[in-house]
Amino acid sequence: MKFIDEAKIYIKAGDGGNGVASFRREKYIPMGGPDGGDGGRGGSIFMQADRNLNTLVDYRYTRKFLAPRGENGRGADCYGAAGKDITLKVPVGTVVYDQNTDEILADLPADGMQVQLARGGKGGLGNIHFKSSVNRAPRKCTKGEPGEEFELRMELRVLADVGLLGLPNAGKSTFIRSVSAARPKVADYPFTTLHPNLGVVRVDDQRSFVIADVPGLIEGAAEGAGLGVRFLKHLQRTRILLHLVDLAPFDPNANPVEDALAIVRELEKHDPALVAKPRWLVLNKLDLIPAEERGQRVADFLAAYRQATEDASADEQPHFAIAAISGEGVKEITYRLMAALDALQAAGIPAQASTSDAADAADEAA
Repeated sequence: MKFIDEAKIYIKAGDGGNGVASFRREKYIPMGGPDGGDGGRGGSIFMQADRNLNTLVDYRYTRKFLAPRGENGRGADCYGAAGKDITLKVPVGTVVYDQNTDEILADLPADGMQVQLARGGKGGLGNIHFKSSVNRAPRKCTKGEPGEEFELRMELRVLADVGLLGLPNAGKSTFIRSVSAARPKVADYPFTTLHPNLGVVRVDDQRSFVIADVPGLIEGAAEGAGLGVRFLKHLQRTRILLHLVDLAPFDPNANPVEDALAIVRELEKHDPALVAKPRWLVLNKLDLIPAEERGQRVADFLAAYRQATEDASADEQPHFAIAAISGEGVKEITYRLMAALDALQAAGIPAQASTSDAADAADEAA
């Protein structure tokens, strides 16, 4: 099924029912006084995270959700029934924005979380509320209040411990295939990944973590070029980023160092908090380099990268040299990642945090 991670919908809570002006009229009680009841409140609209859902595809085809209005009040002190509430189920990790103001209305990162998006209108008052010593027969009643309405934009941000980023054809899909049971498309041309892929990496019987592969970035992604910018939001919930770099590009004019720096620049343009996350360099495709040249190729890259970057912590940035297609060096990364994630968990640092504390905890474990 196609991965749907964005949707726009319109919601409107129910209006409150109207109050009524009524008077008690019974045999032998001709002047019984006011007995008009209140209108019922309108139905509200809630949103709840459900771990059994994994896309927003349902909201691509049904875009309007209206809660029922409250019933009008009636005579004989009868109050109108309240409108029935509506609960919209969405995948865990959904973020809801007001389409007009871009304000975040809800963030649902855990299963079962529920928020009220639109409140139903209050019911109007019947004339029983306006009776007084000087107004024994009030004919006043009020109408119900309108329910809240919004145009919403929903975004699904996948929940993963580790996120992969890099240029197209850097080997991200091959890497996730080598460490998990995920089977994304792999081919010898760029942009084979068109939507995020999740894989579970099991280190032992008791410990595992989730890794996310998103479409590759290109220069200018933050301005809308390519596919990657649309999916960068999925990396915002990860704890650690693996920055894959093709150390043996087919293009003889390609510069792996400049390619790596281009990714960093795009992250800074999109969200500076992403750059602050723990980010490990993974130099891929060692299998395409003669064995006697590998060590020098890695050393030359690291020296040039550290000289070119303005980040003072680049010297301490964890780095690995691997061949994802053969599995060389991959297992070491999974164990180091598990140790780093355990350290972040012990430090109580949430996945959404992008702080120096998170970087320190991850680097210490690495």
